[in-house]
Amino acid sequence: MARSHISIIGAPLDLGQGRRGVDMGPSALRVANLNARVAGLGYEVEDLGNVAVEQAEAAPAGHPRAKYLPQIAAACGRLGTMVEQSLQRGSVPLVLGGDHSVAVGTVSGIARFFREQEQRVGLIWLDAHADMNTPESSPSGNVHGMPLACIVGHGPVELTDLFGFRPKVQPGNAVIVGLRDVDQTEKLHVREFGVHAFTMREIDERGMRSVMDEAIRLASDGTAGFHLSLDMDFVDPQDAPGVGTPVRGGVTYREAHLAMEMICDSRRVVSLEAVEVNPVIDESNRTADLAVELIMSGLGKRIL
Repeated sequence: MARSHISIIGAPLDLGQGRRGVDMGPSALRVANLNARVAGLGYEVEDLGNVAVEQAEAAPAGHPRAKYLPQIAAACGRLGTMVEQSLQRGSVPLVLGGDHSVAVGTVSGIARFFREQEQRVGLIWLDAHADMNTPESSPSGNVHGMPLACIVGHGPVELTDLFGFRPKVQPGNAVIVGLRDVDQTEKLHVREFGVHAFTMREIDERGMRSVMDEAIRLASDGTAGFHLSLDMDFVDPQDAPGVGTPVRGGVTYREAHLAMEMICDSRRVVSLEAVEVNPVIDESNRTADLAVELIMSGLGKRIL
């Protein structure tokens, strides 16, 4: 990594999805000894605690096509500010989700920091899902299925225009890797919004190395670097059972580590996040432990 300091920020948000439990993800990652393990790689680690998030029991769900949208937008605004301040202090933000809607806050803070320097950022989105629904297309109204669409400028204005500009990432610099579960109406958005998507079939046919080489190239093209957003359902449920929305046929344990090792080797990472760890349905915290292992690979841990 280009910077020697890591700022850990918890984002215990579960308002973006229907299955409860991912709000405990930041705690599960900390219980898996994240802070000490990252410090063991030689980084100076500061844990900034958790961003304030409203609880579902204390807030109305609101519009059924975009549930809890005002509360999610407010939490993302607070998270984005913390992320931007970390970058201003010369630290790499490491965000712990929470459901994937927190990515709108993370990327907004990063994008605003680099925008003020007249630069832009790329995005690598490791995920089984496209997360490119809008309120009009979403079958559930759950906002965690919308963040990538919002980041590239499509969706509810409360999220697309967070901090007063859109898009946060140019679609040509946004890359999904590991895609295998896309809603029928969402498929049009994946094709039309201009992001690059590598499905599991492409990983099967080409291999993870070839796919990640291209993903890194696309996310780096004309940018100051890229943000890495790791949804733990990227990994097959056999290795990562405790996730918000598990989908069979994901990447293997070693493929996931290779992807993170290549991301580190690129020396283009400006920030990271790991999301959708749900300890309620996990087995002895092993999904959180795997998330920490993958973060470690992304930060430079090597076999030799």
